[in-house]
Amino acid sequence: MQSYGLTLMLRDDREIIERYRDHHRNAWPEVLARLREAGVTQMKIYLVGRRMFMYMETLDGFDPERDFPKLAEDPRYQEWDELMRTLQERAPEAKAGEWCAQMEEVFDLRRQSPAGLTLEF
Repeated sequence: MQSYGLTLMLRDDREIIERYRDHHRNAWPEVLARLREAGVTQMKIYLVGRRMFMYMETLDGFDPERDFPKLAEDPRYQEWDELMRTLQERAPEAKAGEWCAQMEEVFDLRRQSPAGLTLEF
């Protein structure tokens, strides 16, 4: 399993933020199926103000640079992505050519022993 933290901004408009929430309460089944086919096993999205944080777990071997572009080969997924981008803005921390900024993992409770010692795997 691999895990990722990604962030971006939603547009600064309460109505748009609510539309974003609503779209994700009613995510399109074809989009969910396509994510699973690509190797995404878990995805959670958190929101505070306009800042969106996505936590994602994938199968080993998943490569965001290779596998995310493949998702857009599906017309329905591409339609979803285009719709979401009308509600979003690039994260200020995103590198040139990126939409989301990939976040650095700095702590994982599962990698800590009960005594506070780091476990080695």
